[in-house]
Amino acid sequence: MAKVTRDDVARLAGTSTAVVSYVINNGPRPVAPATRERVLAAIKELGYRPDRVAQAMASRRTDLIGLIVPDTRQPFFAEMAHAVERAASERGKMVLVGNANYEDEREVHYLRAFLGMRVAGLILISQGPSEHAATEIDTWDARVVLLHRRPDAIDDVAVMADDIGGAQLATRHLLEHGHPYVAFFGGLEETPKSGDPVTDHVEGWRRAMQEAGRPTEGRYFHAPYNRYEAYPIALKLLESPDRPPAIMCATDDQAIAVLRAARELRIDVPGELAVAGFDDVKEAALTDPPLTTVGSDREAMARTAVDLVLDDALRLAGSRRERLRQYPSRLVVRQSCGCTG
Repeated sequence: MAKVTRDDVARLAGTSTAVVSYVINNGPRPVAPATRERVLAAIKELGYRPDRVAQAMASRRTDLIGLIVPDTRQPFFAEMAHAVERAASERGKMVLVGNANYEDEREVHYLRAFLGMRVAGLILISQGPSEHAATEIDTWDARVVLLHRRPDAIDDVAVMADDIGGAQLATRHLLEHGHPYVAFFGGLEETPKSGDPVTDHVEGWRRAMQEAGRPTEGRYFHAPYNRYEAYPIALKLLESPDRPPAIMCATDDQAIAVLRAARELRIDVPGELAVAGFDDVKEAALTDPPLTTVGSDREAMARTAVDLVLDDALRLAGSRRERLRQYPSRLVVRQSCGCTG
């Protein structure tokens, strides 16, 4: 059976191959609605399938968006990746996902691989310093949008949440329940990194504590971001005679580990210990008790990141500060903080 070509579609629709191309690619020129319908009907009748490889060779771009994340096993990154994929699909694009595993080398590996595939653009959720990634991006002259975090080394447009404000909201809320202080369950890093959301979470916690006249010294506890490695550290902290009355966690995954440790030690939450997280992953509503946390509009952030990576006019406009799209954070109140609603 002969392969159906674009010429076949054009003949059946009574139009030119250029118009068929405009319909398939949704541009760059507009097509009259009636003509578009004829072309789509011809495509369906003939069973035509565009040759994406040939299209990519001609345009030097594919219909692919590369997405690099630290670890899709973590709920927050999995949900963000899902939101990016849905937003890309609405723009007629597909998403390739690479897990950097919090390693610079793997981040660069995926950068090279995706850019070598001539992706239409790259969305980077980085958790490292990214100096090597910055060099790679400059070498390829790539279309890049930073999502969730903006390392100092990469001067590209970024889409982020107000992490400092969100952590302030949650810490203030815990203090308003009458706790003498709020401890912070943070990351493993000793040196704060600019543009790191967790560093901003720590800053928000410190600001709220200082506003309330509460010292923070000795009340920051280092722990990995995922629940599995954070759990034994939570156990040790809650077994201590100096167990804090309230804990603000840098991630919901850490907060889930704290809730699990408290249950094992028969510590009542929120009666004896108040807990709040950050990210508002879907599982946070199903913990026991349901987790108070900080959320932001991930769907809107994902759509913005996809729009920016595909549209040069949006991505390149303005100074570094002006090219930061920041979304507000909101407090999601559940029972783990002591509220009944």
